[in-house]
Amino acid sequence: MELTELQQRIQSLEKENRILQKKLQRSQNSQVELEQTNDRKEALLRKAIRDLQQSRATIQSNHETLQHQAAELEQALSKLKCTQTQLVQSEKMLSLGQLVAGVAHEINNPINFIYGNLLHAQQYASTLMQVVQAYQSEEAEVDALIEEVDLPFVMEDLSKVLQSMQTGAECIEEIVGLLRTFSRLDEAELKTVDLHEGLDSTLMILGSRLKPEIQVIKHYGNLPKIECSAGALNQVFMNLLSNAIDALESRSNTVNWQPMITIRTEVNGHQIRVCIADNGTEIPKEIQTQIFDPFFTTKPIGKGTGLGLSIAYQIIRERHHGELRCQSIENQGTELSIELPLR
Repeated sequence: MELTELQQRIQSLEKENRILQKKLQRSQNSQVELEQTNDRKEALLRKAIRDLQQSRATIQSNHETLQHQAAELEQALSKLKCTQTQLVQSEKMLSLGQLVAGVAHEINNPINFIYGNLLHAQQYASTLMQVVQAYQSEEAEVDALIEEVDLPFVMEDLSKVLQSMQTGAECIEEIVGLLRTFSRLDEAELKTVDLHEGLDSTLMILGSRLKPEIQVIKHYGNLPKIECSAGALNQVFMNLLSNAIDALESRSNTVNWQPMITIRTEVNGHQIRVCIADNGTEIPKEIQTQIFDPFFTTKPIGKGTGLGLSIAYQIIRERHHGELRCQSIENQGTELSIELPLR
């Protein structure tokens, strides 16, 4: 009897032992799964931290680049203003005010793109750093912070902000390139240049004067590059286009009239021809032979020096051995044509 009870006791203990072993196995399996889960979370956390740190580095790099570009632009504008007196005195440009106003007008919008988004970029960078720091805390705190700062929106909008800043920077780069093309006033030596680039850069400089209602039509021919004094020719383009705008403005009260400037370029034999025409107020026939005379002007006192067309004529005739002609017809407008020899 005692042996039977002992056997039953042993069997009971063996059964309990098997149960405990199963519980232990389940516990060990759960521990392994928990460790694997933690490993995965840690890997995801490390990746998230790396991504956020990389984003922050990109933001910082873009921020520094844009600040550098803004500083360069401010320095360029400062230099333009400092040379204003010298340029006006030498009559290399009818009005440096047009140049400064044109550049400031064109650069203002992309600078606003950049400065308008810098604050958002800085705020987003700060938000991302908060999330990075929170990842070192409890997971519940991380989830709460992500929900609080709306991290998905921040990540999505950050990309748009950086794209907008990049667009602004590219626009500034394009404007600076056009400005470099135009501002060759001190280059006395002859260089091989594209006249269309000079015309386009001059139109950009005059952008603040070209009102939306003024239609600019370009009929550009297939011109070869020409050897010339680029800065001097750009000055001629500036003077002729400025006069065309003045002629349009003097006729602005005309009913049912579309103000228009037409630029035509072509190769004519051994010459290149550039024609700038407007449909504004014509030049009276009796004074057409005087418009290239020094100090002759039909503008009110204070509105012109009377040297613009005279300087343009001198640049074309004496420096480039070309021709500058004027044709003005009543109720149709004026066309000034430049002819330059192909060398």
